[in-house]
Amino acid sequence: MFQGTGSSVGKSLIAAAFCRIFREDGYRVVPFKSQNMALNSFITEEGEEMGRAQAVQAEAAGLRPSALMNPILLKPTSDSCSQVIIRGKVYKNMTAAEYHQFKPRLVKMLEETYRELCRGFDIVVLEGAGSPAEINLKEGDIVNMGMAEIADSPVILIGDIDRGGVFAALAGTIMLLEEKERQRVKGVIINKFRGDVKILEPGLKQLEEIIQIPVLGVIPYCDLRIDDEDSLTERFYRKGVGETCLKVEVIRLPYISNFTDFSVFETQPDVSLRYINPGEVPAEPDLLIIPGSKNTIGDMKYLRTSGLEENIRELHRKGQYIIGICGGYQMLGREIRDPHNIESESGYIEGLGLLDTVTTIADRKVTKQVEGVVCPDRALFRGLRDCAVKGYEIHMGKTSRRGGAEPMVRIKRSGGMMTDSFDGAVNSQGNVAGTYIHGIFDNIEFTRGILNNIRIQKGLAPAKSGIDSYDEYKEEQYRRLACLVRENVNIDRIYGIMGVGQNA
Repeated sequence: MFQGTGSSVGKSLIAAAFCRIFREDGYRVVPFKSQNMALNSFITEEGEEMGRAQAVQAEAAGLRPSALMNPILLKPTSDSCSQVIIRGKVYKNMTAAEYHQFKPRLVKMLEETYRELCRGFDIVVLEGAGSPAEINLKEGDIVNMGMAEIADSPVILIGDIDRGGVFAALAGTIMLLEEKERQRVKGVIINKFRGDVKILEPGLKQLEEIIQIPVLGVIPYCDLRIDDEDSLTERFYRKGVGETCLKVEVIRLPYISNFTDFSVFETQPDVSLRYINPGEVPAEPDLLIIPGSKNTIGDMKYLRTSGLEENIRELHRKGQYIIGICGGYQMLGREIRDPHNIESESGYIEGLGLLDTVTTIADRKVTKQVEGVVCPDRALFRGLRDCAVKGYEIHMGKTSRRGGAEPMVRIKRSGGMMTDSFDGAVNSQGNVAGTYIHGIFDNIEFTRGILNNIRIQKGLAPAKSGIDSYDEYKEEQYRRLACLVRENVNIDRIYGIMGVGQNA
């Protein structure tokens, strides 16, 4: 089990690295995180919702993602309330206090799910959440040492040196653990190191003397393009460069969800990807994206009060291209209605009015994988009619098109069944569009087609994609990650801690 001194220290990626390493060494390996709090989620082939990080780890392990790998997912809807998803299905919304009281009832389910998942695998790679030393939350813990006890798993503790104070963080975490918990910690890993490791070595020796636990490795900082889970992701602060770059900008909503939808733009050499953080404004982008949201009405209010609504309208008046994904698609419409007060007590808000659509928030969540083809053949979508796309839907709303909008995608397969239906909307000019399909930009032919249409409008020649397949690109990133960890962590000692041989 990999635990950390805090959030965003690299637990998810290091767990993914070991999923790939064990797979490369011939073992049948599976990831597991008992409880995940994240707005980045994934929909399995069975239509079940799980944390994106465990889907990434499953890919690294060569497996189809399963909600068994992440049986509890908490999706924050406000500062004190989350939607609770159990084994892939929505249970209910709970406040933090309500969930804390509810957790003991989940222990048996976690034990049964973990045992069920273990069948057929040689190794389970577990991941903790936050820090195991949150002393106010340790009672009833089901994700860090509580889960390690259920699984009877040794623990590797990870610290992030890039943020500073890593020695204090590691020593302090060990100090705050109970004796039986300290006995589980068999090693520590220092992550995101920049510089000459020889300068660090005296500190490593002192740390080992203080905590009486070996340092198993120091992993250097590396700019790998693998989907992040945490909202603290550095992606939000990266600034693209390049005089002839196409500028793609994404509004960082307060309740932004599935921002990994846009990771693919980082693979395109002519694209500058920027997130518009609070207090910032669009910088004349070639393509503006309004992303998914876990609280569409709340985020629509944010656009209005922050002044971004008027910025978006001004871009529209200039004819700029605008795309909304899921909640962003809903915000582009005329109205968002919430008759059951699922997202808001007001039950209604006007949208941006850039698409002739109306959304009604329902009490039933749609979770399914879909496949289809592009409908329009003009402006942003010129030459893309019948281009194949696929992805997944996660939404509580149903959006109806009016006379001024045509569908964006014709759905051919939904939830594993053949169908003939429509998704999304495009305005009459073809410069504003919205879709419920998360992951639609992972379809390289579609995305490159959009980017080349923008290039042509700017008087630039079409360009080739930086990659042939996004799936193949991700595979290469997993191989690089595994190689990086192999070179900088004592893998033999990891196997020794596990009590198994290095090769199956």
